[in-house]
Order: sequence, then structure tokens, then C-alpha cells
Amino acid sequence: MTNGLDDILKSRKDEHIYIVLENNVETKRSTWLENIILIHKSLPEIDLSAIDLRATLFGREFSAPVLIEAMTGGTELGARINKNLASVAQEYNIPMGLGSQRAGLRNKDTTWTYRIARETAPDAFLIGNIGAPQLRELRPRDIDELVSMIEADALAIHLNALQEVVQWEGDTNYSGVLSKIREITDYLDIPVLIKETGAGISKETARSVIEAGVRGIDVAGVGGTSWSAVEYYRAIRRNHEGKSNLGKLYWDWGIPTAASILEVKTAVHQSGVRERVYIIGSGGIRTGLDAAKSIVLGADFIGMAKPFLKPAIEGVKAIKKFLDLFLDELKTALFLTGSKNISELRSSEFVILSPLKDWIEQRKLII
Repeated sequence: MTNGLDDILKSRKDEHIYIVLENNVETKRSTWLENIILIHKSLPEIDLSAIDLRATLFGREFSAPVLIEAMTGGTELGARINKNLASVAQEYNIPMGLGSQRAGLRNKDTTWTYRIARETAPDAFLIGNIGAPQLRELRPRDIDELVSMIEADALAIHLNALQEVVQWEGDTNYSGVLSKIREITDYLDIPVLIKETGAGISKETARSVIEAGVRGIDVAGVGGTSWSAVEYYRAIRRNHEGKSNLGKLYWDWGIPTAASILEVKTAVHQSGVRERVYIIGSGGIRTGLDAAKSIVLGADFIGMAKPFLKPAIEGVKAIKKFLDLFLDELKTALFLTGSKNISELRSSEFVILSPLKDWIEQRKLII
């Protein structure tokens, strides 16, 4: 038995997918990664074929520092996407996030659309997902269900304040979220990470969630998909003038990805926590060169959603084709900076141009 909210959640998930595929929902502002210039090494003194892309996230080693970001679930289309992505995550030994599991909590008939990822990828590192506004309604047994639904290796709490305020049926009550995050990190014995959804994370926000026990921060900065833009198109379809105007006005709101990585890096360095806090650079990562620059800035991993979406609908072969090209691009960046592995890439020399340089100076960020 479903009710009106269940039907809204299901239709909204598929509507989001089609809007992203059929419309230009990219931000007009860039990631600012173009303001990072890696220093070319004319004599790299390494063998391209011997370059090692292995990287660690939450204490587990993966074949490459690439996270398949959370996208969907709760519908048949979502299940097909999750199954195809999970197949590649298993084969390539890279982690994968699931879309918000709120629908699965509310309607048990949809849990299979999430569970299919674990059934397809029994050994993959899967990250569960729930939205920050929904935390206040979660009981301990709900948290247990989020984890058990996919046998999650970590849980992501996504921050989408911008999307919620533009969304015509959005939940804009963020009061008490930080204390709920602290409760969940204390309750769970798996890592909890915070992920933005396209507007970036500041050092102040990062510092507060680190103090609350979060051990991973996915920056999702400006430069990729704008969820304000996605909700703008949804509002247009419903002739909701107020929300469409709001979506248009805040289309580019937020912190560019390159700046957000440095914001979070600064917060991590200043936090004083002994346990490692991982940084995931995401938001407009479209090439292996983008990934290399993000890692040089301080990201432990990079995450992508939209670049995987169309291939995921087409099938496993299309996903693998995209990922192989992306990894070749990343290897090329390592080769041209004389880096044998990801660790050496992190210490590569680079130059920072304005406006990113100005942001760093004004915000007193650590490079």
C-alpha cells in the first residue's frame, strides 16, 4: 500500500533523471579547476604502463581514486541504473554510492531497487544515503534498515538545502540536523560522510561536521549539475512561477569545486582530530585531468554522477568504455607530472591563478 508521498517520491526520482538527460542543467560558473596549472615534466623518468592508480578510502584500498556518486533508486529505472553501475564497481574495484533511500524506508516494495546493487556486487564498497532534512524523523531501527538494505559499508548524509528551497514540495526544515548527525556517528560502527549536492562545502561547515564525528566529506562544488536548475525545469512544467524564478536566480549559487576542496582541506588540518577524515572532490569532474588537479589540491578521491548516468542507462559496456577513457586520462596526468602513483601526484608542483588565488587569500586557506 502506498500513499501520496510515496507516489511523489517515485515520480520525482525518474523526473529528475530525465530532466538531467534532456536539459542543460550545468552551472554557468566553472569548477575553477582551470585555475590550477600542473607543471609539465618533459623528462618524467617513469614507464606509463607501470603507473599505479590505487588509492585508499575509509581504510580500504581501491584500484583507482574514483567514486561512482549517488544517483537514484526507488523505481524500475533506478534499479536498472544501480544494477549496471554496481556491476562495474565490482569489476573495477571502485566504491559506489546509492541514491537517497528515503523511498525504500517508506515503501518496502521499492527496497529491491537499492538491494539490487549489493546482489550484483557482493564485494563492492557501497555507500548508503539519506537526506539531512529527513534525519529528524529517523529512529535507530530506521538507521539500521538503511544500512542493512544494501549491507552498506558507509552512510552518506546529503546536504541539499538549495535544492529543497527551490523544490516546490521541498523540505526546508534544517533545524537540529547537526545534533542528529552526531547521534548517527555515535550510533553506527561504519563511517559516516557528508555530501553536498552541487553547492560546495565551506571550511566552517566542514569543521562543524568533523566535530560531530563525520569521517568523510564529499564537497560537490559548483561547476557540474545545478539542482537549482533541475528544480527550475520542474517548476516550469507545473507553471510554478515563484519557484522557477527562484531556481533561475540561484542557478549558480555556491562554492566552486576547486575552492571547496581547499576549504575542506583547511578545516581538516585545523580540526585536530586523530582519526583520518577523507576528502572527496566532486562537482563538475568531467575528465581525468580534472581528477588529477582535484587530487593535487587535496582530495583523496574524486566523485562523478552525471558522466556515469547516460552510460548507465545504455548498459555495462558503455560505462566501462567511459571509465577506461577516464582512467587513461588520469594516468596521462600522472605520467606528464612524473608521478608513479597517486601519492606522488599529491606532491606535484602546480601554479594557482586568479580568481581561485584571490579566494584562497581572502579565506586564508591552506594549500
